[in-house]
Amino acid sequence: MRGFFFFGQIMKFVDEATITVHAGKGGNGCLSFRREKYVPRGGPDGGDGGRGGSVYLQARSGLNTLADFRFTRSFAAESGKGGSGRNCAGRGGDDIIIPVPEGTLVADRDTGELIGDLIKDDDLLLVAQGGDGGYGNTRFKSSTNRAPKRTTSGRTGDLRRLDLELRVLADVGLLGLPNAGKSTLLRAVSQARPRVADYPFTTLYPQLGVVALEQGRSFVIADIPGLIEGAAEGAGLGIQFLRHLERTRLLLHLVDIAPFDPESDPVVAIRTIERELEKYDTILADKDRWLILNKVDLLSEEAVAEMSDRLVEALEWKGRVFMVSAISGQGCRPLVGEILAWLEERERYSDEERDDETTD
Repeated sequence: MRGFFFFGQIMKFVDEATITVHAGKGGNGCLSFRREKYVPRGGPDGGDGGRGGSVYLQARSGLNTLADFRFTRSFAAESGKGGSGRNCAGRGGDDIIIPVPEGTLVADRDTGELIGDLIKDDDLLLVAQGGDGGYGNTRFKSSTNRAPKRTTSGRTGDLRRLDLELRVLADVGLLGLPNAGKSTLLRAVSQARPRVADYPFTTLYPQLGVVALEQGRSFVIADIPGLIEGAAEGAGLGIQFLRHLERTRLLLHLVDIAPFDPESDPVVAIRTIERELEKYDTILADKDRWLILNKVDLLSEEAVAEMSDRLVEALEWKGRVFMVSAISGQGCRPLVGEILAWLEERERYSDEERDDETTD
């Protein structure tokens, strides 16, 4: 496969944060009367107060975690200035824009309301509205009240506690029991370097890798900590990160066909993961999923073929099946090529559907 190359990244993952945002208070209206020589009845000339600054969140493509919010958790916009005489309105407070990673969900901590979902670079979300400025006494002038002394105070800006949750934006997600070889596969197909060891739960955080066949043709692959039986009820680590797979378009289900324990059954391993997916979210369980038989280098070709046939029959598997050795790279390039072709085909379908909707 000429021109084949890989690149990637690895991160220390922080995917949840709670922050407080306080929009600016509106400036107070001004009580003032025009006082000029030769103008005996100048009348009211108090200006309105300025609007308080608002707080926005904005998605930024260069950010990968919510780690910055460990140190700064409170954000306040500038308040508006009060009005002044000669019908001069007060200056509005400056807005503040808080950068967050792409894929950040924003919810009100006190009400549980989902405020927004920042998916694409530069997506902007208003999370706290600045207070309106108060009215100066000019506003209350009328034919029956030529010298009003009434003004209003500026309104308080919104004060909110926000829960931020980062959901990885990956095209492909890796599933499997601990030590199924997910991290090794990620290393094989990208330059991401997650920790790899021969004991369970080596992966403690989601890992991302970018895989490219050539310029302009690439996809993002995500590895989450391994799942175990009872994960949907909170056992193990993977349940904390299953939500990151909800945004993926394709799942790769890795299974070790040469486990250390000779009594371990790959069929049971696959069924275990399937049950946990169904318990967690039926939509996630129904995603397109390919079966990846890993560690084929440890068995003969005949044994691998026999194992593959047995799994397909026992599981009544209708999806695609691939044989790879993540540690040696065997079968990885054809797998990557098939993934990219599948993603590009889905993208073409999406474009055609959008064109049809536009035509209609």
